[in-house]
Amino acid sequence: MAFDSVKKLATEYALDRAINYVTRDPENNLFVILNFLERVAILPEHKKMVEVVKNKFDNNQPIMEQAKRIAGNPKFLYNLVNSWVIKGSFQGRPIRDKVAQEIGASVPAAILIDPTSACNLRCDGCWAGEYSKANSLEPELFSRIIKEAKDIGIHWIVLSGGEPFVYPYLYDMLEEHSDSAFMAYTNGTLIDEKAADRLAELANLSPSFSLEGWRQLTDERRGKGTFDKVVRAMDLLRERGVMFGASVTATRNNVEELFSEEFMEFLVDKGVSYIWCFHYIPIGRNPNVNLMLTAEQRLWMVGQIKRLRKKYPMLIADFWNDGHFTSGCIAGGRQYFHINAAGDVEPCAFVHFAADNIKGKTLKEVLQNPLFKAYQKRIPFNENHLAPCPIIDAPDALREMVEESKAYPTHKGAAQVLDGEVACHLDKLSFCWQSVANGYRETEEDDDEKRKPAQTGTR
Repeated sequence: MAFDSVKKLATEYALDRAINYVTRDPENNLFVILNFLERVAILPEHKKMVEVVKNKFDNNQPIMEQAKRIAGNPKFLYNLVNSWVIKGSFQGRPIRDKVAQEIGASVPAAILIDPTSACNLRCDGCWAGEYSKANSLEPELFSRIIKEAKDIGIHWIVLSGGEPFVYPYLYDMLEEHSDSAFMAYTNGTLIDEKAADRLAELANLSPSFSLEGWRQLTDERRGKGTFDKVVRAMDLLRERGVMFGASVTATRNNVEELFSEEFMEFLVDKGVSYIWCFHYIPIGRNPNVNLMLTAEQRLWMVGQIKRLRKKYPMLIADFWNDGHFTSGCIAGGRQYFHINAAGDVEPCAFVHFAADNIKGKTLKEVLQNPLFKAYQKRIPFNENHLAPCPIIDAPDALREMVEESKAYPTHKGAAQVLDGEVACHLDKLSFCWQSVANGYRETEEDDDEKRKPAQTGTR
């Protein structure tokens, strides 16, 4: 048996023993897992990452409670550590770097895939609302993408749509690729007791539930009864030790509610481990520029999320205001990209243009497409990482990249962000935000405390 195979088996055996030890007494033995990860980490930056996590966990009872819930499902804990941390990060990073050198293009850590465009809801303003609902990836194609991803060091697959739980082959894919870590953006209405049992058994998918705020705002956008179904799904998964998160989209009308301490406390109480924060982007079904955050509201979010991170035991990621953590935009194949249900390879979930399609091509081939290369040579789009996005922060760059790569819109109406009324609004808003962001300083936290999200003002 080759040395690498022996080393792999030894690592898995040691991890299995560590997991068993932790689950017997999570509160006292959690650091066994962290110490194990520190030993098997390959790169210095990964060892540093584990050290940071250890410091976060030390004497932090709320975070410890979160960890104890996940430890209630040993298989889920094992898959989380083995697939996402060890294979995806520690072992996957050197593989991705080597492949990137070979193909002359970035190899990301994650892929966002829409297995289907079909959905059981019809939410107002849905970013994916203009894709054809007849689009769906054949299971053979879907499986091939995941297999090729693993071969080049990608073990994290994020699912969207459409509604991933509408896809009839979802559980088959999870079972077939048990060594990959999955996350799914979901409306949550299809997760009943049977689905929760299956997710607990497979233990390699973490749902992220879409919420607009409390019951009234969520049901207004997603349909009556949706909020209560999401809460019920959260309870079912929490009982079974399945880690889950929340996905929230900030608009001019709900930003204060979404990021209130009351709503955060509710999410913690439900068992939410992470929150993905999106800003409303005028694409998809019935784009409405009047729902976009004002510059004042966006600045308020910067300070408010800082405060919430210090107080609550959840990972809170704001994709538009957290560019300083990622040195700019993460899309365009740099750290992730999007494959829609028609197979079009898009830079981002919100940039509905493509210069290639995965059908009939390998993952390595589509990673070299001209639109991704146009992205990668321009990132960061602004020196100020508070303005990382080519759609709302650097719209001229988006126009240049689409023209340079000869990319095509992936559905009717997608080109509105390039020309016309929507594009004009994006130009004005990006100018306003850059003026505000360039005047912002980290030392202004005291001033942030006094700011309130403006419902009107700079647009």
